[in-house]
Amino acid sequence: MKYGKLGTSELKVSRICMGCMGFGDAGSGQHSWTVGESISREIIKKGLALGINFFDTAIAYQNGTSEQYLGRALRDFAKRDEVMIATKFLPRTPEEIDRGITGQQHIEKLLDRSLKNLGMDYVDLYIYHMWDYGTPLYDIMEGLHRVVKAGKVRYIGISNCYAYQLAKANALAEKEGFTKFVSVQGHYNLIFREEEREMAKLCAEDQIAMTPYSPLAGGRLSKLPGETSKRLQEDEYARLKYDAAAEQDGVIIRRAAQLAEKRGVSMTEIALAWLLAKGTFPVVGTTKQSHIEGAAKAVDLVLSGEELAFLEKPYVPHPLVGVMAQNTPDTAKEKHVCYVFIKREFPTYLLLKSEFVFLDYSESKILFYLDYLALMGLCIFLAHYGGKLLSAVRRKRGR
Repeated sequence: MKYGKLGTSELKVSRICMGCMGFGDAGSGQHSWTVGESISREIIKKGLALGINFFDTAIAYQNGTSEQYLGRALRDFAKRDEVMIATKFLPRTPEEIDRGITGQQHIEKLLDRSLKNLGMDYVDLYIYHMWDYGTPLYDIMEGLHRVVKAGKVRYIGISNCYAYQLAKANALAEKEGFTKFVSVQGHYNLIFREEEREMAKLCAEDQIAMTPYSPLAGGRLSKLPGETSKRLQEDEYARLKYDAAAEQDGVIIRRAAQLAEKRGVSMTEIALAWLLAKGTFPVVGTTKQSHIEGAAKAVDLVLSGEELAFLEKPYVPHPLVGVMAQNTPDTAKEKHVCYVFIKREFPTYLLLKSEFVFLDYSESKILFYLDYLALMGLCIFLAHYGGKLLSAVRRKRGR
């Protein structure tokens, strides 16, 4: 394994970061394809043996169970000062805003919850998961600075933002004497290169590390067209990101396959070697030991300038997808119950399996269950009158 300093920080991290979104209780959260704790532990143990010391998770991953699995495994298999842990926090909910919970309070609350999940006293990198359009930037930067000064966080990073937002945040931090962001985690891979427009240039100039997520495009860059997997079949969110451009992306994927065959390596190694050549620290998600083994091999693969050009030439600009397309100033203001139910996977709320957006698990039990009963009441109301409407339509057709 090869290592490097993460931006301007003192963190010496493996060039491959193990992404832990694939770890967690599959029945608790956004994804159905995640793996349980025993498999997660074996993958983490294998990653450590391969020299990986950089792990990325988030409180939003499977309702905190990803953090829990990672924390327990690392306590058993590694010394705390030999691994670098990154986790993330979400924006304030509309309910928190209504209740007057400040950005600073929100950050401290979620960090304490993450530290409890991880079973740790501090994290090495605390990442602002997506831009919070409902909270003043000053509050965010001051809140992050406070937790750094308190010793709960060593460095801070940001994810899912525009280059101007990162520049604005670090300029404010410099002006006010706050901690600055040392890394950015954006959507960047061989078939989605929009980060190269401005973000990559800003990071190179300001020595901000890039830790791209989805480096294999949800598995698409590790398999030939037509091959499948449990994630490819069940990851609806990734399909929303990639299916619309599948035809044009397929040209690049086939080139990656051709080059892999020529070099006698896997497609995974080709896709990651391309990102490593850009100076990044790819966050590689994994649900099998073989995945992390292939990722680790990529650090020793050097692509020539000709090979890089061969992979890059067919690329055409893509519209923004995923979080960057969905998280906007307008959507941040929407807090109507029906909007939340439709857009934010309401079954997970009904079953109390997710705290991703709507319910506030930190409020008193009485208020929490009043909220829950109100949501259940809405569903009963909709089901009752929806059933009546369907019955009326059927009777009308039967006449």
